[in-house]
Amino acid sequence: MDLNSDLGEGFGIWTLGDDDALLEIVTSANVACGFHAGDPSTMRRVCARAVDLGVRIGAQVSYRDLAGFGRRRIDVDPATLTDELRYQIGALSAFGPISYVKPHGALYNTAAVDSGHASAVVAAAHAHGLPVLCQPGSVLARLAGEAGLRVVGEGFVDRGYLPDGRLVPRSTDGAVLTDVDAVVERAVRMARDGEVVTVDGSVLTVPFESLCVHGDTPGAVAMASAVRAALLAADVPLTPFA
Repeated sequence: MDLNSDLGEGFGIWTLGDDDALLEIVTSANVACGFHAGDPSTMRRVCARAVDLGVRIGAQVSYRDLAGFGRRRIDVDPATLTDELRYQIGALSAFGPISYVKPHGALYNTAAVDSGHASAVVAAAHAHGLPVLCQPGSVLARLAGEAGLRVVGEGFVDRGYLPDGRLVPRSTDGAVLTDVDAVVERAVRMARDGEVVTVDGSVLTVPFESLCVHGDTPGAVAMASAVRAALLAADVPLTPFA
């Protein structure tokens, strides 16, 4: 099982999360590419450390929404969006080897259901010959597979799920899970059994290949460390998917 986190989300004098600590825990790093967070120096620093530790680097691409941290859907033409996503991947590749693409925030959620924006992600990933890390069973997963790209199913150990497999909107109660014990139990079940309990108590069976702990979740380092330890204790090997 791969363990990933969103990193490099500081900007200028502002910091968010503990990139260095999380890089000691995860096997893949989704690095912000400057459109929702991150800047050239942050990208360089995180990529260099990831390479030193053998952590795979993913381009965490987003809408052009620095003020909203990429969590607002932007109605942009798919062709323009493709160009912007390719631009972000190219920018990050200046600082390290890119192993995959993962949409961030609102783009992640929109591409899961909208074929236009999903096709933009696919086109950008295809131009660079990169796998796509995304929600299993989503529109993005289907289009990426049809384009011949490797599709890696992702599960979120610290986010709530709706019965249809989508994430609970962040504006809704139960969207973000902060109880470490509950998150650890959830992570082991997701990795070992491919199951996740939704907000209504139903159980989804999903083929997860990578589990995400958000770097901006309160107590992210302690949570990621506990998840890693629990997975290893459950005889789940941790290794990058790419």
